[in-house]
Amino acid sequence: MALRAAREGKRTLLVEMDAKGSVAAALGIPPAGYEPAPAGENLWVMSMDTENSLREYLRIHLRIPFVTRLGPLAATFDFVADAAPGVREVLAVGKVCWEVREGNYDLVVVDAEASGHVVAQISSPRTIKSLVPRGPLRDQTAWMLDILDDPERTGVLVVTTAEELPVTETVALAARLRAETRTDVVCVVANALEPGVGAGASVLAADPWFSGLCPEHARSAAASAARAAAQESCVAELVASVPGVPLVRVPLHDASGAALAALVGGDLP
Repeated sequence: MALRAAREGKRTLLVEMDAKGSVAAALGIPPAGYEPAPAGENLWVMSMDTENSLREYLRIHLRIPFVTRLGPLAATFDFVADAAPGVREVLAVGKVCWEVREGNYDLVVVDAEASGHVVAQISSPRTIKSLVPRGPLRDQTAWMLDILDDPERTGVLVVTTAEELPVTETVALAARLRAETRTDVVCVVANALEPGVGAGASVLAADPWFSGLCPEHARSAAASAARAAAQESCVAELVASVPGVPLVRVPLHDASGAALAALVGGDLP
């Protein structure tokens, strides 16, 4: 999911929702915490933590300062969050929306959880609004929905590999987003596509003379061509099943660390 602040620029925040550290690892930096950490020029990374988000919510909106851990209140929050749908999710989404609302960054990119959770996160402000008749928590849902429902500011970018199961999940996710939220899929990224070996190389690999002379190269070329053909079939399924949504093709590559951080931060052309 990507959210854009009102002004244009280069300051980008990457938010990792599942706190596994995969984003930081890909950028070659230490695991990020709740406080955004620099990952390169114009780029910061943070890891979502609902306890810290609750602490920040209470400090900003209810003017309740917290110096130490929440203690008993945290246990109460866990009990309420487990019983009431949307509470834990709205704290995570609320933090993301808050950064957009305050204009702290020009672009906020959320590395969301698995497709089974992202719809609940995006729809959590509307869920809270329907369940809570009044109070400060319900009051916060209005401005969150203004951001999440605005196609000029928020959209979901679904990244998938061109394989049968991921493509099926992507199609189902797009349908759920359209049915259960007002935040639509703005782009589908087909990731890690086989570069392919070209028609000439495929013909050469199938030639008995070449396969006898260079069997390993022939097998490699044939396998690459077969993977590329299977992926093209899956890409065609994506285009047909998620109509009207641009599809971006990303070939298999090994960009990582500082090079990846520079690319995401906008330093590379």
